[in-house]
Amino acid sequence: MTIFAPDDVLVLGAGAAGMMCAAQAGQAGLRVRLIDHASKIGEKIRISGGGRCNFTNTHLNGHDGAAYFVSQQPRFVRHALSRYHAGDFVQLLARHGIEWQEKHRGQLFCRHSATDIIALLQRECAQGQVQWHTGTRILSVDYRNNLYQVHTEQDCFQAAALVVATGGLAAPAIGASGFGYELAKQFGHSIITPQAALVPLRFEHWQSHGFDALAGVALPVAVRCGSGKQAMVFEEDLLFRHKGLSGPAILQISSYWQPGQTLSIDLCPQLDLAAALCRGKHGQKIRLDTALHQLAPQLPKRLIDFWLAQAPFAALAKQRWADIADHHLNALAYSLKHWQVLPSGHDGHKKAEVTRGGVNVAEIDPKTMASRLQPGLYFIGEVMDITGWLGGYNFQWAWSSAVCAARALAAQSTHL
Repeated sequence: MTIFAPDDVLVLGAGAAGMMCAAQAGQAGLRVRLIDHASKIGEKIRISGGGRCNFTNTHLNGHDGAAYFVSQQPRFVRHALSRYHAGDFVQLLARHGIEWQEKHRGQLFCRHSATDIIALLQRECAQGQVQWHTGTRILSVDYRNNLYQVHTEQDCFQAAALVVATGGLAAPAIGASGFGYELAKQFGHSIITPQAALVPLRFEHWQSHGFDALAGVALPVAVRCGSGKQAMVFEEDLLFRHKGLSGPAILQISSYWQPGQTLSIDLCPQLDLAAALCRGKHGQKIRLDTALHQLAPQLPKRLIDFWLAQAPFAALAKQRWADIADHHLNALAYSLKHWQVLPSGHDGHKKAEVTRGGVNVAEIDPKTMASRLQPGLYFIGEVMDITGWLGGYNFQWAWSSAVCAARALAAQSTHL
């Protein structure tokens, strides 16, 4: 076994946060070694955003970002996001000549390919003279004589500082694991129970009730979870699947949904459907199904036909709109505006985009990402109990927490 001379920093995990931190620390003059068990780096970056990587969101451009994150302590993100925000990462792309485009709700994507981001991070690491060790399985981590020792099957790496950037449990097919949680517990940290987030939801009796016939139907909706001050509402697109619901609206609400909670879905959020149906019917000769197509063009025909085939409304579907009593029209409108569904579960970590929960941030310094319990230990990215909304928020957290840790490491370099 080769025992390497001590470095300044060992970074575990060559994902978005790990590569960013290694590059920044290396460019600050620190001796940095980056270790990952996967042979192919940045896979989560490569597959994100339909292959174009939604790398940040303009809503995190120097503003308070706490509202866009799920955590037991969402305010934890404020310092890091204010010190390195969306505009800073866009400037980094400009220096590398990477073109990007803005889509709806402030989401920024690569114009060409997500691999542009991976190549950028590799170049940044090269500039910082970062030493790479990929395809390297870690057997154990020790802390002795003020040094961390990372033992692999072939080598032993040492450093005064250890950065854990190992991510969460989402997408095990590309190498996700709970290694970071176990390492955190080894050094006294508590873990907020990891759960799948930004994940499709499933429902009992979905197929027996015929909803699988709507697979592939998509439409804009407003989905609500919870009540009162705890309520969360997302206006996004919904997608019907053979086994449940997906689409941005469902992925977003899944980060807040708890087992046993009912979701309320407004299938035509931009329209007072009851008023339109009751006031507009006078003198009309068209049938109810045609009226719905005209009044709510955002409702796909397959969905309207399915809805009107259900028992409460089947007798009305072919009737003249003008002949239908208001109370029937109100009932139909209410059913479309307040569709109540009770998820039975979700697709799990294999289909989740991120993990909710992780290392308890109450035990981490928000200004440095350093452990409050163990000297020289840092956590960045998804391994912590910080989960962003869909739309570039999680990648920006990776960049911001990584830069925050790298700057803190550089500031402490005289002690390393």
